[in-house]
Amino acid sequence: MTNINQSKIKKATKVFNSVFNKYDIMNDLMSLGIHRLWKQRLIEWMNPKKDDHLIDMATGTGDIAAAFLKRVKNQGNVTCVDPNKLMIDQGKKKLKYLNRINWSVSNAEKLPFLDNTFDIYSVSFGVRNFSNIRMALKEARRVLKGGGRFICLEFSKVENEYISKMYKAYSKTIPLLGKYIVGDAEPYDYLIKTIDEFYDQETFKKIIEESGFNNVEYRNLSVGVVAIHSAWKI
Repeated sequence: MTNINQSKIKKATKVFNSVFNKYDIMNDLMSLGIHRLWKQRLIEWMNPKKDDHLIDMATGTGDIAAAFLKRVKNQGNVTCVDPNKLMIDQGKKKLKYLNRINWSVSNAEKLPFLDNTFDIYSVSFGVRNFSNIRMALKEARRVLKGGGRFICLEFSKVENEYISKMYKAYSKTIPLLGKYIVGDAEPYDYLIKTIDEFYDQETFKKIIEESGFNNVEYRNLSVGVVAIHSAWKI
């Protein structure tokens, strides 16, 4: 696994091992439930077709997979991928009523799939935790079919200075929530740190373009608290 930040992998593994069983509850508390609306906007812009095969990277407990299958009226397929087995096991329990999902414990930088396999590659609130983002983006492009789409929902940079200050102040309360709900503030200190260190919208757009994708664009949600980036393999 050359050029992969092993220390980041170990840190992310430790973090998600400690929160997997309270992952959905904490997402609701951290975002005041708004993450559900953000994910719905992702699905709306994705606009999948029946019979599309989606790969959902850093799937967590499978929110995007469930929303995708609902959108295509259960006439598509999803491969849910996450490097954390505990998270995958949690997703399997949560979505056991859905029969068009395959699950894979794999890293984004080295996927166990053939070239040109998937119609859509999605990742929600996971790309900032990749150990090598550029390698993962090239791997995403490899497994997409020609004409396939990459779409990413991730925390970004608020452009309004006043709102940005309010958001940062709120972010500082999240580790306290983590300590109360999960019993450990450290994982959430880490997650807030990765949000602060992640790229702004334009920089991430450029990185996606440099990874070989075309027609890269983005949309801000909630004044830039998060952004959706979309790109195509042409």
